[in-house]
Amino acid sequence: MNGVTERRTYSYLGPAGTFTEAALEQVPEARGQHWRPVHNVGEALTDVLDGTSDAAMIAIENSVEGGVSTTLDALATLPGLRIVGEYLVKVDFVLVARPGTRMDQVKVVAAHPVAYAQCHGWLGRELPAHAHVPAASNVASALGILDGSLHADAAIAAPGIVQHHDFEVLADGIGDNANAVTRFVLVTRTAVPAEPTGADKTSLIVELPDDHPGALLELLEQFSTRGINLSLLQSRPIGDELGRYRFVLDADGHIHDERMADALLGIRRFSPRVVYLGSYPRADRKIVHYPERYADEVFVEARDWLRGLVAGAPES
Repeated sequence: MNGVTERRTYSYLGPAGTFTEAALEQVPEARGQHWRPVHNVGEALTDVLDGTSDAAMIAIENSVEGGVSTTLDALATLPGLRIVGEYLVKVDFVLVARPGTRMDQVKVVAAHPVAYAQCHGWLGRELPAHAHVPAASNVASALGILDGSLHADAAIAAPGIVQHHDFEVLADGIGDNANAVTRFVLVTRTAVPAEPTGADKTSLIVELPDDHPGALLELLEQFSTRGINLSLLQSRPIGDELGRYRFVLDADGHIHDERMADALLGIRRFSPRVVYLGSYPRADRKIVHYPERYADEVFVEARDWLRGLVAGAPES
């Protein structure tokens, strides 16, 4: 052996200068490794499944727009994936153009649809007569005006784009919400969950058994009766017929927690299909607090008590 450690590969929505790249920069173990830019979430996850990449960084939720539907649907339909970490990136936008362009020359703006929606108010005030050309990503919108592939005068992009290409920055801070944040997750192939940290999150996708009054309540009770808080609950159409939905859930806690394990068993009995996406450290590292009656030892004692009854042991 030559002692050379093989570099790991990380897929991310490229090219350089995207918010996804900014999220990947937060992963210590990814530094100095091979970063593979891809065109969309599906390609990133396929890279992981076929072994092209060891992990993929993908956007899953935005504080303004909510869950990223393409990501949620891909995770629901591609088996063999695990979320191993989450990362938050502050969302800010700049309006860029070819060098020498003036603001009064901008008639058409290229932008990813999500970015466009988050800058709609500013555009309405500053460029009320503009037209919009959709782009595949924030970087693609900017590069498209440079290479002429997009017939636009300016583009909405992440601030990092100016570190890689020569642009005229016509305006910065053009987002309508100064507190906008996008949540990204690092995804690998199925693996054993990391040990709990006390500041963890568990992600699931759950389908209801049928459509009847109280069905969603029955699902939510699996968590509430065990003292588990949900930080995300979003419905997505299953797609096989109108009115059928799956639910994406983020629950505070780890699969190794007795209360979480008990809740998962309840959901498994209740739902015809449960996709466990992973238990991983929260991005904010905020310790999960819960009432003492939901502590691990309480669940263990109750289970031991029941086993004693079944075994005919005298009650103390």
